Amino acid sequence: MRSLLLCSMVCLCALLVGQTVTSPKQGSAARKGILDALRVPIEKDLKQRVMFKVDHLKVSGQWAFMSGKNLTASGKKIDYRKTRYKDAIDFGAFDDWTCALLKREGKNWKVLRYSIGATDVVWDGWYQEFRAPKAIFPYGN
Repeated sequence: MRSLLLCSMVCLCALLVGQTVTSPKQGSAARKGILDALRVPIEKDLKQRVMFKVDHLKVSGQWAFMSGKNLTASGKKIDYRKTRYKDAIDFGAFDDWTCALLKREGKNWKVLRYSIGATDVVWDGWYQEFRAPKAIFPYGN
């Protein structure tokens, strides 16, 4: 009986540790690593240097989800009409925000999926598709 109780407690602790969700502080190495990894495909997509205004950044284990806005390297609003998103803007199908799902592989973060300008909850279902913890996504926020 004692062995069963001990085993149950160890399993419960392992589950709780695996579900820890944090929000890396501005200026932290963790936050910098995530945003630097995301910067690569975003800058390639937009054909310009960017910085981020982060609205939501949650990390659990090797998983991270970010949502926010892209800004120019000088901190100004991006003119998306000068990007490949011009047609979406003209059709009224573009919102000024970005989100991304990342996974840490070793010491580096890898962008698994990102979206710029989605007009819906484009990330809904990513936790199932990638088996990422649902707690990092802004459900109910």
